[in-house]
Parts: sequence; C-alpha cells; structure tokens
Amino acid sequence: MSKIKVLVVDDSALMRRLLVEFLTSDPAIEVVGSAPDPIIARDKIKQLNPDVLTLDVEMPRMDGLTFLENLMRLRPMPVVMVSSLTERGAETTLQALELGAVDFVTKPKIDLEAGIRQYADELVAKIKSATRARVRAIDRGGGGPKPLVSRKLLRTTEKIIAIGASTGGTEAIKDVLERMPADAPAILITQHIPAAFSGPFAARMDRSSSMRVCEARHGQQVVPGHAYIAPGDWHLELARDGARYVCRLHQRAPENRHRPSVDVLLKSMAQYAGANAVAAILTGMGDDGARGLLAMREAGARTLVQDEASSVVWGMPGAAFKLGAAEQVLPLARMAEALLELSAGCSTAAARAAHGD
Repeated sequence: MSKIKVLVVDDSALMRRLLVEFLTSDPAIEVVGSAPDPIIARDKIKQLNPDVLTLDVEMPRMDGLTFLENLMRLRPMPVVMVSSLTERGAETTLQALELGAVDFVTKPKIDLEAGIRQYADELVAKIKSATRARVRAIDRGGGGPKPLVSRKLLRTTEKIIAIGASTGGTEAIKDVLERMPADAPAILITQHIPAAFSGPFAARMDRSSSMRVCEARHGQQVVPGHAYIAPGDWHLELARDGARYVCRLHQRAPENRHRPSVDVLLKSMAQYAGANAVAAILTGMGDDGARGLLAMREAGARTLVQDEASSVVWGMPGAAFKLGAAEQVLPLARMAEALLELSAGCSTAAARAAHGD
C-alpha cells in the first residue's frame, strides 16, 4: 500500500523538524519535503505532488490565508493548518477552514514532554483523515444562504435542537445556523474545538446567523432564538432547573477522547428533553455522538445525520448511521429545514399528548 505523501510548510526550522519527526514516526506516512514559506511551497507542490499539506497560519513572504485561498482555487488539496493557541490564531484558523482547509492542529507545547506523544498521535490521525476528506474549491461569491422563512411553530420552550460535529464542522454548523430564522427553537451545539477557539467561533457564528449565538455559560437559561456552543475543554449538557431548561457545564473526564463530547450532550438531551428534542450529527472524524444519538432515538427524539456526499469526513455521521441511531440521512443543504420541520412535529406531538388526543 502506498504511503501518504506529506509536505510540511512552516517558517520555524524547529517546528518543521518536530512535525517531520512526528509524522515519520508512523509507517503509513512519508514526508516528501518541507518549505519555510509559501513561495518555496508552491514550487515543491508542483515538484513533489504531495497528498496532504500542513500549513502554518502565519508565514513570511505571503500569509498562510492568501496562499491557501490561491491553492484551493488553482489546485484544491487536503490542508491541515498548524495554529497558535491565541485569539488571533483562532480567528485566522477559522478563516482558513472557511477557505477550504480540512482541519487544524495547534502548535505543540515543546516543554511538555508528556503531551508530545498525544500531540503526535493527533497529528497523524488528522493527516490520515485528511487524505479521505472531500476537498472543495470554495465559492467566494454570493454570500451565505438566506435564512429560512419562519414556520409558525408552536411557541414553547419545550422544543430543543442539538447538533454535534468535528472535522469540517465549523463550516457545516455555519451553514445550518445561517439558514435558521431568528425565532428558531433553542440549539445546543458541541463542536470539537480547543478552549482558545470556542469564543471566537461562537462570535463568528453570531455574526452569520439571525439567531443569537453565544458560548454557553453554566446555569444559563435555554430559550428559543438562541444557540449555545460548548466552550472548549468543557462538556455541555442540557439540564432542568424547575420548569426551565438550562445549560450545565463540567470538566469530568473526556468521553471518546473528547471534551467537549457530543455523546455527553446527546445523552443529557435524551434524559431531559426526550421526545421534545431533535438532534443532528454533522461531519466529523471518529464515532463521538453515535451512542448518544441512539439514546435520543430510543427516548423518542427525532434524529438526523449528514450524508456522506456532503460531509468532509463521514466518521461520526457514518458511525451513528451504522448503529441504527439515525432516522434520516440528509445532505447539509437540507439539514436546517429538516430540523425546523421535525421541531414543529415534536411540539405538535407534545401538544396532542397534553390534550389526550
């Protein structure tokens, strides 16, 4: 079986050496070259024909975003960004994902020996996943999709939506939120993301959506027209406080190696919202969320997963589908409308039950 050919692009000689060392530790990967800036990288891509590129966000001679935008227009290929754990690094990385980068890793803390092995494992996993990712040249015209016209949904705080995602999820979640009307049911969202990135991600989503989007706070009331994003390194759960739904945050052990974990959110939805909930698992690597979505379906909730053709990586949605957790498999472009329609159905069913129909 042929090895995955990787080109490492980073202006730091130390970082290039570390990335090459981490990647070559896996027998399935061959680092075919490295480049200190995008101009040299451009020549090496033509010469070496790599399968995947690692790209530093901040580069000399041409910034990483300009290079990425040109690359995705002229020669779309899987790119994994290497980003600093800063607010500026987070903003730039989220822009890179919008431009078509498949995934990102943060720069390793070189002084923490214990974390290096874990970092190497994460980097290798993301490179392997990137080779299977669907890479698309980004259409820069026309702005985002228009928000849906609001359905005359029954006015109740009981309706609630949950969304889980990982690789490719920042853009998939944006697509769903852009299509949601301002009075959509409350949405709880878990996206695998580092702590420094979740605040900028929530702010970015708030600018894109008619809904109010925020990073979830512990004890915050869950109300319609609002979307709540799990903070990095914190699990987000739905909970009850008397008659109200609230967000609950905690830092118990990672689940499926993730904190926040989609399974943690969806299991709490099954417990507290049951048949009044709708959930969707969007694009992502691994299987986080599959068991939680099954628990929701068994509790009477409506359950969806994104289809393979529109997913960047069909890991999490595929795992949920194979487990029998998904009631429907839909393309991303239809997800927001389906979530709204099924939410209206949840409320109608709940109302009928209340009236003994």
